[in-house]
Amino acid sequence: MKKLDKLILGSFIGPFLLTFLVVDFILLTVNMLKYFDEIFGKGLGFLIYMELISYFLISISPMALPLAVLLSSLMTFGNLGEHFELTAIKSSGISLVRALRPIGVFVVVLAFAAYLSNNHLVPKVNLKTFSLLYDIRMKSPALDIKEGVFYDGIPGYSIKVNRKLDDVRLRDIIIYNHNQGQGNLSVTLADSGRMEPFFNDNYMRLTLYNGTNYKEDRATRGISEKPVGFNRATFQENVIIFNLDAFQMSRTPEDLWSTNRAIKDISGIKKGLDSINTLVNDKVYQNYQSAEATFPFFTRDRKLEPLPHIKERRALDDSLRQIKMKKERAVADSLGRIKDKQDSLRRAEIMDSRSDNPVENGRQLKGRMTNSSSKSLPNDSLFLQKRLINRESIEEKEESDTSSIPIKAAVIEPKKERVAPLTEEEKSKIDSLVYGKGYITNAMTMAMNNSRNLKNSFNIKKAQIDTDEREFRRYEIAWYQKYTQAFACFVMFLIGAPLGAIIKKGGLGMPVLLSIIFFILYYMLTISGEKWAKEGIVDPLFGTWFSNLCLLPFGLFFLKQARKDARLFEPDFYQNIWKKLKERFKVIRPKSV
Repeated sequence: MKKLDKLILGSFIGPFLLTFLVVDFILLTVNMLKYFDEIFGKGLGFLIYMELISYFLISISPMALPLAVLLSSLMTFGNLGEHFELTAIKSSGISLVRALRPIGVFVVVLAFAAYLSNNHLVPKVNLKTFSLLYDIRMKSPALDIKEGVFYDGIPGYSIKVNRKLDDVRLRDIIIYNHNQGQGNLSVTLADSGRMEPFFNDNYMRLTLYNGTNYKEDRATRGISEKPVGFNRATFQENVIIFNLDAFQMSRTPEDLWSTNRAIKDISGIKKGLDSINTLVNDKVYQNYQSAEATFPFFTRDRKLEPLPHIKERRALDDSLRQIKMKKERAVADSLGRIKDKQDSLRRAEIMDSRSDNPVENGRQLKGRMTNSSSKSLPNDSLFLQKRLINRESIEEKEESDTSSIPIKAAVIEPKKERVAPLTEEEKSKIDSLVYGKGYITNAMTMAMNNSRNLKNSFNIKKAQIDTDEREFRRYEIAWYQKYTQAFACFVMFLIGAPLGAIIKKGGLGMPVLLSIIFFILYYMLTISGEKWAKEGIVDPLFGTWFSNLCLLPFGLFFLKQARKDARLFEPDFYQNIWKKLKERFKVIRPKSV
C-alpha cells in the first residue's frame, strides 16, 4: 500500500469509528425511548439492562453504518480540500477517482461484512431481543407502596398506607382482599404493621398490629332474600403472606419466536416463502372444489378444472407430503423394529433364566395344564354341544321351508320406451305438480342459498389469501433488505466523498448538515418504498431498492462535478447555468417588414 493510500485511509477510519459510535448511540436512544414505559421502573438488575442495550446496539448497526459512512467520508475529503491536500494530490497527476480508491475498497469490504452481519448475526440477536423484551413486559413493576395511594400491584389485593415511617414500618393500613372476585367484601384495618420480604424476595410477610377484619357474604338475588352474613374479628397481631412471583422475571424459551421473519436468515426466509406459497395455492385449489360441489347440476357433464400452474403446484406439494410421510413412517418402523428386537431379547433372557431349573419348570407346566384343562374343558364342551344343537334345528327348518315353496320360472318382460309425445292432459298434470307443489320456488331458493354460501366462502378465503400474500411480501422485503442495507453503504460513500471534495470544508458544520439531509431523504425513501411493497402497489424487489435507486444518480452526479472541480455551492456556478439557459431558449423576434 502506498503512502497516499495510508494517508487517506488513516484520515477516514478515525472519523468513521467516531461517527459510527455517535450514530449508534443516537439510534439506541430512539429505540430505548420506544420501550421506556415497559423497561424502566421494574426493578431490573444492571446486567439485564446491559444485555438489552448490547442487543439493541447490534440490531440497529445496519441502519447506523450508511450514515456513518456518509458523514465520515464527507468529513475526510472536506478536511483534505480545506487544507489544500486534495489540490496537491491533483496537481501531482493523481485523479480524484484514484484518491477515492482506498476508501472505496474499505467501503466494499464493509458492505460485504454488513451483509454477513444482516444474514447471520442480526437474526440471532433479534431472537434474543424479542425474548428478553417479552420477559421484561411480563414482569410486574417493582413493589413501591406510596403514602395515601391504593397500590394494586400485588395480585388479588389493594393496599393503602397513610404513613410510612421507613421501608419496613407502616401506619394506618387498609387492605381489600379481591382473591374471590366478589368485590370489596373483605376489608382489613390495622393501626400499624411491618413489611418484610423473605426467601430471596420471593415472598413478603406483612405483620399487622391492633386491627379489625370485616367480611361480608355475597348477597344472592331472589324474591325472598335472607339477610347476608357479616363477620367482624379483632386481632392484636395478624400475619399475611404475599406471593411475589409476579415481580420476578422468568425467561421464556426462545422457540416461541421461531416463526418471526426478523430472526431468519436467507435460507429460512426462502423456506417461509415456500410454505406461504403452498398455503395460498391450497386455498385457491379448495375454492375450485367448493364451487364444483355447490353446483352439481352444472358440473355434471363438465369439470371445473383449476389453472395449470395451480394443479402443478398441488401435485408437487402432494408428492413432497408423501415423501415426508414415508420418511416419518420409515423412522417409526425402524423404532418399532428396535423395540420388538429389545422385547424378543428380553423374552429370550426370561426363557433362559427359566430353563436353568428343568425339574421345577416341568412341574409348573404340568400343574398349569391340569388346572387349565379342568377349568375350561367342561364349559367349552357344553357350549359347543349347545351351538351344534341350535345349528341342526335351523338347518332342518330351512329345508322344510324350501320344500313347501313351489319353484316358478321368473319371466321378466322388457320395458318398452314410449315414442309418442305427451298429450295436453299429461302436460297439464306435470305442470300442476311442478307449480302446485312449489318445486321451482324451492329450486330458486336453494340456488340463491348456495350462491350466498359460495360468495361468503369466497370472501372469507379471499381475506385469508390477502393476509397470506401480505405476509409473503413482508418475507420478500426482509430478504431483500439484507442486500439493500449493505449496498446503501456504497451509495452513501458515492455521495459523501465527492460532496466533501466539492464543498472543501471539514469539521462538524456543513458536513453534518448535508449528511443529515441525505440520510433523512434516504430514510423517507426507504419507508415509502417498503410501504408500497407491503401494500402490493409495487414489486417488493423495486420497493426495497427504491431508495438506493433514487440516491445513486446523486452520487454519480456529485462524482462527475467533483472531477471537474465544479463549485456547486457558489453563486457563480448557478449564474453561468442561468446564462446558458437564456442563450439556448432565447426568443428571436421577427423582423418588421
